[in-house]
Amino acid sequence: MTVNPNSDSKYLFEHFFELSADLLCITGFDGFFKRINPAVSQLLGYTNEELFSKPINDFIHIDDQIYTSKARNELYKNKPLLNFENRYVTKSGEIVWLSWTSMPAADEKLVYAIAKNITHNKKLEEERNLLLTKFTKTNNDLKKISYTSSHDLRSPVNNLLSIFSLLDVTKIEDSETLQFLEMLQSATETLKKTLNNYVDILILEDKSIAQIEEIDLGTILNTVILSINSLIQKSNAVINIDFSLLEKINFNKSYLESIFLNLLTNSIKYAIPGCSPIITIHSRKTDEVDQLIFSDNGIGFDMELVKDKIFGLHQKFNNHIDSKGIGLYLVNNHVTSLGGKIDVESKINEGTTFIISFKKEPVFS
Repeated sequence: MTVNPNSDSKYLFEHFFELSADLLCITGFDGFFKRINPAVSQLLGYTNEELFSKPINDFIHIDDQIYTSKARNELYKNKPLLNFENRYVTKSGEIVWLSWTSMPAADEKLVYAIAKNITHNKKLEEERNLLLTKFTKTNNDLKKISYTSSHDLRSPVNNLLSIFSLLDVTKIEDSETLQFLEMLQSATETLKKTLNNYVDILILEDKSIAQIEEIDLGTILNTVILSINSLIQKSNAVINIDFSLLEKINFNKSYLESIFLNLLTNSIKYAIPGCSPIITIHSRKTDEVDQLIFSDNGIGFDMELVKDKIFGLHQKFNNHIDSKGIGLYLVNNHVTSLGGKIDVESKINEGTTFIISFKKEPVFS
C-alpha cells in the first residue's frame, strides 16, 4: 500500500492495529507480549496487565506448549512461521484454536504476529470426524455381517452339492422326484456361484474387516474340514496334520478359514487322475517367524512358466471346469494384506508346497 506523504501514517497504523478483528501482537525474544490489540484480550478474557505479566507459554494449552516452544525457537533463527496452529486457554477455561502467521525481526529481537480464531472450524472438523467414525463403524459392521453370512453359507452349499453327486438316481423311479432333485441341484449350483462371487468381492474390496486375534490352527482347520467333509470323502483324500510345534498364531480367523478352504479344495480339485489326494499340513516357528506349510501330491505347476503369475487374479493354469482363477489370489491377498508372505515350491505331477510366513511380531526387551 502506498501511503500519502501528506497523511499521518502513524495514525493510520494505530487505527488499523486497534480495529482489526484478528489478533495482532508484537512479542519479544524473551517470550513475553510487548504489544497487543484489543482482539487479544477480548478473546482470551485477560486484562492487558495480566497478559503482559506472564510468559506467553502460560496461556497456551499444556499439550501444545512443547511444540509451540520448538516453533518459536525457529522464529528466533529468523525463519517465518506460517499457518501454525495451536490452542490457548481463556481465563474462563475455554479452549480456543488460533492459526498464526509470525514474522521475526532479529535485529529488534521482536516477532510481529497475526492470528485468526479458527475454533469454529476445528469444532466443525471434530464433529465431522466423529460422524465419519460412526458411519465407518456402522458400515464395517454391516460388511462383517454380510461377509460372515455369505462365508458361513458357502461351505454347507458345497457339502450339499457333494451329496447330490453321491446320490444314485438310477434307483429313483418316480419321474417327478427326479425332476425335483434336478431343480434343487441346479438351484444349489446357482447359489454357490452367487455366494462365491459375493464373498470374493467382499474380501477383495475391504481389508478393514481383518481383525487380528490369537487363533488355534487345529480348531480352524477342523471347522473347514467338517464343512467340506462330503467332498473329502468322495475324493478319498488323506489329510495328515501336525500342529505340535506351533498350535496358535495371531491372524484373522475368517482369512485363515478361507486359506484352508481354498488350499484344501484346490488340492482335491487338482489331484492326479486316478490317485487319491494326500495332503500334509503342519506348522513351525523359524527364526521367530510363524509358518504354515501346506503340501499335496497333485498335478503341480511348471514354476518356470507360472512363477510370476501364480497369484494373479483370474489366472488359470488348467482347464478344470470349476476353475475361476481366484482362489490362490485370495490366499495371497489374505497373507500379504496382514504383513506376511507366501512361497511356492512345485513340480509337474509331483505336487505343490505352499509355505506361509506370517507377520513377524516385534520383540521387546
